[in-house]
Amino acid sequence: MTDARSRREWLAAVGAATTAATAGCASLDSPPVDDEEREAPDVDPGTGDPTPQTIPPGVAQFRGSLERWGYYPDETVPDAVEEAWRIPEVNTGEHSAAKASAVPTPDGGIVLPGDTGELLAITADGDVRWRGETDMEGRGLHGTPAVADGRAYVGAYDGVCYAFALDSGDLEWSTNLGGSIGSSPLYLDGELYVSVEFPDPEGRLFAVDAETGDVTWEEPDHRPTDHPHSSPAVSLDAGRMVCGSNDGYLYCWSFPDLEFQWRFATDPPESNQGEIKGPIATYDGAAFFGSWDFSVYRVDLATGEEDWRFETGDLSMTGPAIDPERDVVYMGSHDDHLYALDVSTGEMEWRFRTGRPLTGCATTTGDRVLTGSKDGSLYALEADSGDEVWRVEHDGWVTSTPRVVDGDIYYAERAPDPHGDDTDGGGYKLVAAE
Repeated sequence: MTDARSRREWLAAVGAATTAATAGCASLDSPPVDDEEREAPDVDPGTGDPTPQTIPPGVAQFRGSLERWGYYPDETVPDAVEEAWRIPEVNTGEHSAAKASAVPTPDGGIVLPGDTGELLAITADGDVRWRGETDMEGRGLHGTPAVADGRAYVGAYDGVCYAFALDSGDLEWSTNLGGSIGSSPLYLDGELYVSVEFPDPEGRLFAVDAETGDVTWEEPDHRPTDHPHSSPAVSLDAGRMVCGSNDGYLYCWSFPDLEFQWRFATDPPESNQGEIKGPIATYDGAAFFGSWDFSVYRVDLATGEEDWRFETGDLSMTGPAIDPERDVVYMGSHDDHLYALDVSTGEMEWRFRTGRPLTGCATTTGDRVLTGSKDGSLYALEADSGDEVWRVEHDGWVTSTPRVVDGDIYYAERAPDPHGDDTDGGGYKLVAAE
């Protein structure tokens, strides 16, 4: 693998793009509006609420933004829903990790990955336009694609990063990064940032040119180590990129120059019980994440020091959803609860109990929160109170992150019994009930 351009040229290009992206924005921790070029709602600048942010058209990715907020303030969750369609046999494997999630495409459809090893392009009406094949079956795709430049970019458990043409599904390039990729790529200005796990166990973070697939940077010291399933997040405001790992550490690099800064230890990482498997979110100068040490953390991006820690009743492998207007972070746990925590203090505002553990990330539209559970249900909750608005029950586990697009809800389930006769785990679209 050869560099498409020199390191100095690449840093200069990303730095210039970063400067352009920040121009005119009082805060870069602002609402991610990623699916068309538009501005976030106006707010009172004296409150510190989000300021407008313009996102290039045709760009969409996991959790909606570089910061991985899972926040879509322009969307509305209906008061009642019904199933518009179901695509069978999306997730049929027995691996119990949270499954990958849908991402909208510029033509009004979605791309939906599955552990069958296929990436599906689906129209809004539920027709499969094409199936992008990887070399991996059974545990193929756990990460969620990034959509940009007329392509869908996704990593697979064969350690390969793939780029499929959105219009045809043709494979434009594939780059073998080694090991396995269970994370979601982060796209920014023509670069993909991908965490990769190796069997030793160890891991490494890569930057890949989105046009060519050439590797432009790789972490030289095999950080993060021990199978990083976690997806990286960036805060342009703080000039930081962070990623978690199974070794119980949160790792931090400066951005865009990608010099290693610090690592933060969960409690205690040496016991192998502090794994950070979920994606990280950055907001308000801090990183938010859950750990297998039964905790949710806020860590200062500048210093790597703990701001607060909230103890749950079991491990947490979900990613945070952040509402910047309420200053609330929503986190799930294996103790069956979804928690709403104050961003500044970590104090609990409410909690909602499902019937089984939560492993997928929650999604918030501001007024309402969506979360799936291993009890087989997708829940819609009131953001202020945690009161249930509705639930939709399934045979399988709802472990993928729901995505709201024009008021419609896309998500997937895991097969309920991979060893039995029923091995079908489907992809869904819900619409407002008539």
